[in-house]
Amino acid sequence: MDLFEHASRKDEATLAPLAERMRPTRLEEFVGQEHLTGEGRFLRRAIQQDQVPSLILWGPPGTGKTTLAHLIAHSTGAAFESLSAVLSGVKDIRETVARAQERWRMNRQRTLLFVDEIHRFNKAQQDALLPHVEKGTVTLIGATTENPSFEVNAALLSRARVVTLRGLEEEELVALLRRAVADPKGLSGKVEVDDEALTFIVQASGGDARRALTALEAAAAHGGTRVDKATAEEALQHKALLYDKGGEEHYNVVSAFIKSMRGSDVDAALYWMTRMLEAGEDPVFIFRRMVIFASEDIGNADPRALGVAVDALRAFELMGLPEGTLPLTQAVTYLALAPKSNAVLTAYAAARTAVTEGGPLPVPMHLRNAPTKMMKSLGYGAGYKYPHNFDGNYVPEDYLPDALRGRRFYKPTRNGFEQEMAERYEEIQRQLEGRPREPGEEG
Repeated sequence: MDLFEHASRKDEATLAPLAERMRPTRLEEFVGQEHLTGEGRFLRRAIQQDQVPSLILWGPPGTGKTTLAHLIAHSTGAAFESLSAVLSGVKDIRETVARAQERWRMNRQRTLLFVDEIHRFNKAQQDALLPHVEKGTVTLIGATTENPSFEVNAALLSRARVVTLRGLEEEELVALLRRAVADPKGLSGKVEVDDEALTFIVQASGGDARRALTALEAAAAHGGTRVDKATAEEALQHKALLYDKGGEEHYNVVSAFIKSMRGSDVDAALYWMTRMLEAGEDPVFIFRRMVIFASEDIGNADPRALGVAVDALRAFELMGLPEGTLPLTQAVTYLALAPKSNAVLTAYAAARTAVTEGGPLPVPMHLRNAPTKMMKSLGYGAGYKYPHNFDGNYVPEDYLPDALRGRRFYKPTRNGFEQEMAERYEEIQRQLEGRPREPGEEG
């Protein structure tokens, strides 16, 4: 390295963001993830014994995935190669693998290949990587914020160990920020930061170390030599919400929304609904989930619920935002507080089981259509009793295939309006069971 290159790198280090300058260079400096890097834990042991397998590091942003990859390479003496799944293609993978093969052939040095956002690799890219991971040409360290069981193909996943990282705790982030304030690589003690300001920054960061350090740097630039809570609030302006519309957190928040309505917790349902809206979720997606919920979790306990959900969707389509949040909120509160029943869901499941297990059972003769004389002569439709010819527009009759006679699929609850349906259902069953049987009808 010549004098000019050395000066250039020194300038780059000075100009780098605070989060980059504070990146740990030793495992002892790494904050958080004690379940992985603490004494006697899996990852620390693997690094100390120089036996790190291929890994998929799965966790929220700013939890140390990239830093861990650098530390593993540095601690094990492996060469470090890095690819971004967003920018790299099969050609880049092949070139990286060729360098790894040459490195091993010439110096017996292993190569650690870090793939950032590995969930963005398509099937062809993952397949191109697979044989080289299998042979050990490279040790793969993949980083992802998405559930790898959904985004990484099974063959590659089976050759790597999935390691889950968690968002940093508040006390861990506070310790990290205090270090950044004092460290010569950080703010060098030139800025005083109040405890309230630190707490505010940490709470606004949602467990994301990079976000916390970036916020601290912005607050320091805004406040000069002293940062108080008001300065931090002014510098940060807006707290970003952790919510990727295509990722796992999307499904986590939707799940919390549905479960809150199912549990009749209207306040929690409103909170999760608002979380989705404020993070940019398509309101129509939320409405679709509510229409499903109205049938699946309320059903006939309150038959009006389905109409409320559908009408709210139609109202939203007429209004748009922001006024459309009103029918959305109205529908959420109604569904959350409505009596609950999943009887329609279980009824369909039971009927489907009977269909799949029993196959296409023949339609009883008295229920068959008889549009021709020949069909009538064969007994089609014979003995059918037209309910409207009887008192109450009902006559006890069997309508299931003979093999399923007596099977009950619908089991109404005693909740809401379904109580009335249950009573009607049971009365029909009593009349059916008490009717006189024709000779031979018992089989």
